[in-house]
Amino acid sequence: MKTRQNLLLMIIASAAVFSFATACSNGQCKLLEQCSSDGDCEAGLFCFSCPEAFSGSRCIRSTITDQFKLLNNSLPFNKYAFLTTHNAFAIEGEPSHTGIPRVTFTNQEDTITQQLNNGVRALMLDTYDFKGDVWLCHSFNGKCHDITAFEPAIDTLMEIEAFLSANPAEIVTLILEDYVEAPNGLTNVFKASGLMKYWFPVTSMPKNGQDWPLVSDMVAKNQRLLVFTSKSAKEQSEGIAYQWNYMVENQYGDGGMKPGNCPNRRESAPLNDETKSLVLVNYFTSIPIKQVSCAINSGDLIKMLYTCYGAAGNRWANFVAVDFYKRSEGGGSFQALDTLNGELLCGCNDVHACVPGSTPGSCQP
Repeated sequence: MKTRQNLLLMIIASAAVFSFATACSNGQCKLLEQCSSDGDCEAGLFCFSCPEAFSGSRCIRSTITDQFKLLNNSLPFNKYAFLTTHNAFAIEGEPSHTGIPRVTFTNQEDTITQQLNNGVRALMLDTYDFKGDVWLCHSFNGKCHDITAFEPAIDTLMEIEAFLSANPAEIVTLILEDYVEAPNGLTNVFKASGLMKYWFPVTSMPKNGQDWPLVSDMVAKNQRLLVFTSKSAKEQSEGIAYQWNYMVENQYGDGGMKPGNCPNRRESAPLNDETKSLVLVNYFTSIPIKQVSCAINSGDLIKMLYTCYGAAGNRWANFVAVDFYKRSEGGGSFQALDTLNGELLCGCNDVHACVPGSTPGSCQP
């Protein structure tokens, strides 16, 4: 009798666990509810496992909140924040384009098109001379090699062109770690990609801390591609903006992840230099580790944004750069963007708390 009772209790317990685990499905599961597949989760969420934060699989965010649609696009460009993918081209599973197996790190899991469709609006790309063309590559001793090359830059740029063509109200920023020495090498590949028709001219960029043009005006003029290079000479020779004439940037890699500390990278002016209107915050490890990125891209990321706010003279970041941008404990880099845009647009710690047309500090619950 006792054995039967124990068996019955086990069956009941198992049924309860099964009932809990399958309490939602078919697109009904909300943020952080348990799931078994992406199809269980509501729109804007996907099913993911982060052992550092929770057991099993849960629905977490997969896309940004569009601050322009939620509130407005009528403020200067530097009054908004944008999700940025570090080494956006270094995509896991990208096939070799040289015929030689690649032996190097990856930093993202989604294609460029998927990144853009999920709300990424700034892409960090490393450009190199390789095989008589411009390629996106990790370097080895400062050069691109078959084992570190990802793809010809034209392929990625044409994905960006297709996105801008299909989304006439969107603006994309490219931040180039630039090793191209060929004369007009970058100009030629941008022309070949069809992106020049969206080019935001250097002559319209503020150099003394003034506000940028209104987003709505940039869209109306179809000046929807901002490109920055790490080579200062190219601003004069090719009309490509030298990054650190216009933005400040914190230290990248492990040096930029120390709690309570937000130093500038060597090439950048100090973060509190207000003659640069844009602020870029990096938050990723020197060696990308996919398995722990869900923890990195969560609460500690948001804490660092507040630290860098103080270091930048009480200015919020306009760009926040991460690896494996969708991996998180729930809200992740998308929640970080909500925090930044909330603070920038209305002084609230979440853009959803902003009341359209209200004064700063008017936060709805």
